[in-house]
Amino acid sequence: MAGKGALPFLCSLFMFLSMLSSVCDCHPHPALSMRSVAAAGIASSQTARKDIAAEVAGYVDVAKRIIDLAVFGAAQNRSYRRLADFTDTIGNRVSGSHNLEMAIKYMYDALTQDGLAVHLEPVKIPHWVRGSESAEMIVPRAKNLAILGLGSSVGTPPEGIKAEVLVVESFEELKRRASEAVGRIVVFNQPFVSYGETVAYRAYGASEAAKVGAVATLIRSVTPFSINSPHTGWQDYQDGVKRIPTACITVEDAELMWRMARRGQRIVVRLTMGAKTLPDADSFNTVAEITGWQHPEQVVLLSGHLDSWDVGQGAMDDGGGAMISWEALSLIKDLGLRPRRTLRTVLWTAEEQGGVGAQQYYNLHKVNMSNFDLVMESDLGTFTPVALQFTGSDAAQKVMEEVVKLLAPINTTKLERHGEGTDISPWMQAGVPGASLHVADSRYFWFHHSEGDTMTVQDPQDMNLCSALWAVVAYVVADLEDMLPR
Repeated sequence: MAGKGALPFLCSLFMFLSMLSSVCDCHPHPALSMRSVAAAGIASSQTARKDIAAEVAGYVDVAKRIIDLAVFGAAQNRSYRRLADFTDTIGNRVSGSHNLEMAIKYMYDALTQDGLAVHLEPVKIPHWVRGSESAEMIVPRAKNLAILGLGSSVGTPPEGIKAEVLVVESFEELKRRASEAVGRIVVFNQPFVSYGETVAYRAYGASEAAKVGAVATLIRSVTPFSINSPHTGWQDYQDGVKRIPTACITVEDAELMWRMARRGQRIVVRLTMGAKTLPDADSFNTVAEITGWQHPEQVVLLSGHLDSWDVGQGAMDDGGGAMISWEALSLIKDLGLRPRRTLRTVLWTAEEQGGVGAQQYYNLHKVNMSNFDLVMESDLGTFTPVALQFTGSDAAQKVMEEVVKLLAPINTTKLERHGEGTDISPWMQAGVPGASLHVADSRYFWFHHSEGDTMTVQDPQDMNLCSALWAVVAYVVADLEDMLPR
């Protein structure tokens, strides 16, 4: 795209060529004229690119100061300590729970004590309660099955559901064997391909099984690795389809029942779940800011979500993302920096239920959409950073390519396309540039939504690097002379 100032230049050039042709007997060669115009456009674009490159390069020293403070200086390991204090004190924080209320109060107090401008924005969020739950195989032998009920699932009758099992490996197999599913508990033993593809079984398995007459579903946990560990998550009932109880089982138990079924053995399971959905609860998105000195109304937004599932500590998903979004502001404040635009950290609530808090934030603030410069979200762990992912115009991409060059001291200068994040997706879909953190996440889904999501998964040095990246990108974009081009 031609840089700013290119269009007036091109118009002037056309006028000059027209005047020249009117005073000469000869006419300029058409090909020559077009080549001249194209060359002028390219030159202007290159000048604009050099200008932004020079402007961003001017932040080399400040970027190094941020990195040094986060990785080697007084702030070293601070985000890790903050996360440990938070998760050890509060524990897990499912939507609608007392723990989530305590977490919001904790963070409000901590952010205020850090000297940031803090406020809470009210939202209504789902309130699903797990209750007591159990599953056991009765035939062909007695065996307890480790389970985690899925969010929004209905419960079983108090006496539970005792039924024969049908094991399938895909939705297609379920359709082929629909007549066998009537009155049975359907066990999905789908292979793990990727989270994005395989999660469909967790999300829609109950409704697909109910359509063919199943009384409940047990779904192989969506993970590539298991030590008899079930993983929970949200599931979506389809309108007009009977709601049946649904839970995840371990990879090991799903494969066990699949092998038994392949041998022709009859399998009977008793499932008991006390799950229920209560009326929506009152909650808050937690907001902290450093106000911009020149354009306070313009915003660079950093974020992670404060809620978690009701297992483990929610340290990885997404305590780490929340803490580095706080830490980025602390680093900038500690260095006495204040950008042109406002830096705003939002700790979302009820992300696990489908970005409920973030959607309400978007609905409230979209009237000022033109003032949102960049939205950032960290929700895939805070392991060793690999790259920054970005969604935006080609012109904005060029700017961000220059910004990530400032991360050379921590060897994270790669910019990848397609920022992601449940909480920032409404903004990106509306055309606001968005960025997310790409980390070495090969182990992320080992612990995701399970009892294994604890502080033991976290590494302080990795969090230092993530905090430095987050702070440098946010500060520089917020301080550039112009907003990112849409």
